[in-house]
Amino acid sequence: MSRLDSMINRLVAQRMILNHAADLVAPLPGPVLELGLGNGRTFDHLREIMPDREIFVFERKITASPRSIPDAEHVILGEIRDTLPFCAPRIGGPAALIHSDLSNGDPTDDLARKAWLSPMIAEHAGSGTVVISGHELDLADFERLPLPEGIREGRYYLYRKR
Repeated sequence: MSRLDSMINRLVAQRMILNHAADLVAPLPGPVLELGLGNGRTFDHLREIMPDREIFVFERKITASPRSIPDAEHVILGEIRDTLPFCAPRIGGPAALIHSDLSNGDPTDDLARKAWLSPMIAEHAGSGTVVISGHELDLADFERLPLPEGIREGRYYLYRKR
């Protein structure tokens, strides 16, 4: 498969899982935590499909188009590893949805990230919180949910707190 086809498949899968997760968390209170802004495509889609939900973006440095970034109140700048543990007063309670697309495709990096990120995500989750991740996480009080039809196993991981 060409890299272009692979990217198209990834973006289609990402849209599918985001839309699915938005439906799952519709009855829950709480904000969305977007771990990593990148070029802002995911944030832009989340605010379109969840217009009444606060979305907090965690990013070390904003490089996205001004059209694809939240207002300053909803951006938490710095290394996620340093900022996520201390954001609770700012975000105001458990998240309804946490989206983490931090994988760079390196299995060793993903294992290290899994070790420090999993407990931080669990700390900001309440009953019913949905987590989408680009790499596997170790979330003890969560159930792993099936992916929407059409998304291959291993492309994304979907969890819900019990």
